[in-house]
Amino acid sequence: MKDWDAGQYLKFEDERTRPSIDLLNRVPLGEPRNGVDLGCGPGNSTELIVKRFPSARILGLDSSPDMLSKARKRLPGLAFEEADVATWEPKERFDLIFANAVLQWLPNHANLLTRLVSFLADGGCLAVQMPNNLDESSHRLMRQIAQAGPWAGKLAPAVEAREAIGSFDDYYLWLRRTGCSVDIWQTTYVHPLDGAAAIAEWFKSTGLKPYLDLLTGEEQEEYLRRYRGEIAKAYPLQSDGKVLLRFPRLFFVARRP
Repeated sequence: MKDWDAGQYLKFEDERTRPSIDLLNRVPLGEPRNGVDLGCGPGNSTELIVKRFPSARILGLDSSPDMLSKARKRLPGLAFEEADVATWEPKERFDLIFANAVLQWLPNHANLLTRLVSFLADGGCLAVQMPNNLDESSHRLMRQIAQAGPWAGKLAPAVEAREAIGSFDDYYLWLRRTGCSVDIWQTTYVHPLDGAAAIAEWFKSTGLKPYLDLLTGEEQEEYLRRYRGEIAKAYPLQSDGKVLLRFPRLFFVARRP
């Protein structure tokens, strides 16, 4: 994919930061020595970690130069590195590995989690949040419009860009096999937004991005026009003119013995 757009992502910063707050609140660590924020984005989640654990040495990691640029401006005293989580090989072990809304883009979670747990120090925590919304109207409509339009062939790779994440049972099994204790849960957030156009704006920086990256400017406009039209049918206006975006997210905190 093309580089992520930090400005587009931050249009909904408050809503996007809530899951990081909820995840961090369940991390059972007192005074960790160090931590890493995988897929740190523009630094909004990293900032939360620093405030929670002010004495810890925190590293931010992301594959996007634009996201890292925003993160460095936000937290100029912190270290940020450009790296791909899929191939990342740290030189040290961490007391906290924090991964908010990033692992859903990677395949083979059974092996991925085993690898990430191996980077934890004894007693360390792997804290993860992933969107679990591929069956929601917002994402089903992305795929339907991609497959029904004149761009169907061009967008075939985008339809498969994100695999469905595992079940509670899957993550519990994979993490218990590593010897970790596991706290796992799901929360469905309900975001009141300003109409169908706002839902499209929300996903332009995430779920829609693999589709839009493959289209020309004119095709992007037409795809988004169709998407907004279908979204307006799927998300009816409330009495105050808002629409309610349902957004399920799966969480777990695994602690290495």
